[in-house]
Amino acid sequence: MGVDAGPLRSEPAGAIPGELVVARAWKYDGGPHWVVPGTYLGADAAGHWIFQPAGAFVARPGAGFYAASDAVCLVPHQGPSGPDATVRTADWVATFYDAAHPGDFRIYIDVSTGIGWRPLRPTGWEVHSVDMDLDVVRSSTRGVYLDDEDEFAEHRAAYGYPDGLVARMSAAAAELMAAVEGRRGVFDVEPGSGASRAARAWLEDGRRLASSSGG
Repeated sequence: MGVDAGPLRSEPAGAIPGELVVARAWKYDGGPHWVVPGTYLGADAAGHWIFQPAGAFVARPGAGFYAASDAVCLVPHQGPSGPDATVRTADWVATFYDAAHPGDFRIYIDVSTGIGWRPLRPTGWEVHSVDMDLDVVRSSTRGVYLDDEDEFAEHRAAYGYPDGLVARMSAAAAELMAAVEGRRGVFDVEPGSGASRAARAWLEDGRRLASSSGG
């Protein structure tokens, strides 16, 4: 699955705020999925935070658009320590939005495997993941829900997901659902807006960084 361009690293050691980060998602059969450019902001106990600004070109085969609002992406730590105590699983990548987003998403979690980092030339990083279909979503209109269970079932048959991987991804989705519903850790949200409190601080950092760099 994915592209063989050398081993992925569990962490982007030495990553510097302001560096380019390109998020590349794949499907289990090796087909390309979404590609999203962003800027590295830093890390905390939960993982590594990436600013994805309004106007960034987001694309996958057959589709592309310019992001309508700022977002931040969180890639949980993949090393021995794992993410913080919010959840035990590190099989996910989350995108956080605030009220500037024209849609109703506030938290969008892609249940994923094969997460890892690779340096870019001349500077910056790629972060790779294999999208496993299941999405945990907090919506400002629909609340918290699990999306694309039908796609997960279809791809399980079409791509031959191993039974162990199916069990692992299903368990990750259930754990993430409980964390988002319980508003734990980075999934704690502000009343009314439904935006993550932790992500708001990183969004503000990203906007300041973009403003200072003329972006």
